[in-house]
Amino acid sequence: MAALLIPRRNRGMRTRLGCLSHKSDSYNDFTAILPDKPNRALKRLSTEEATRWADSFDVLLSHKYGLAAFRAFLKTEFSEENLEFWLACEDFKKTRSAAKLAAKAQRIFEEFIDVQAPREVNIDFQTRELTRRNVQEPSLSCFDQAQGKVHSLMEKDSYPRFLRSKIYTDLLSQTQRRLS
Repeated sequence: MAALLIPRRNRGMRTRLGCLSHKSDSYNDFTAILPDKPNRALKRLSTEEATRWADSFDVLLSHKYGLAAFRAFLKTEFSEENLEFWLACEDFKKTRSAAKLAAKAQRIFEEFIDVQAPREVNIDFQTRELTRRNVQEPSLSCFDQAQGKVHSLMEKDSYPRFLRSKIYTDLLSQTQRRLS
């Protein structure tokens, strides 16, 4: 009887794993990815604005809705930790309190940089070690090298895939349809 349970359990496990590994980069309902009041946001997003996201990665990151769409895309690829780290660094650079600087630096390091961090970003050993040393005496620039590597990785890898993704092309189509 135990032999009969094992295949059934394996089948169930395969089904669950299959669901987890299935990535959908299609968004018919963009309300899930846009911040604030999504229906109003989608109405305000022009085709010109969405098209400008293809001009450069930094244009995409600087646009509230571009950032939201890119984040949604990264979630479909199970790699949103790169963007979350980049955003955490941007927020860290705005820290004005010396007392908060060390705590924030340690939290970012433990969450994204340390080996086996819960949302570990993909950086080389030298950058990881330099960042480890920098966090010992934190400054507003202690994550600059790691942030630059992650930015470069997203720009060269994730960004081109985003521009080809169904999320982006569907969003463009939807903004164009509103004009018709």
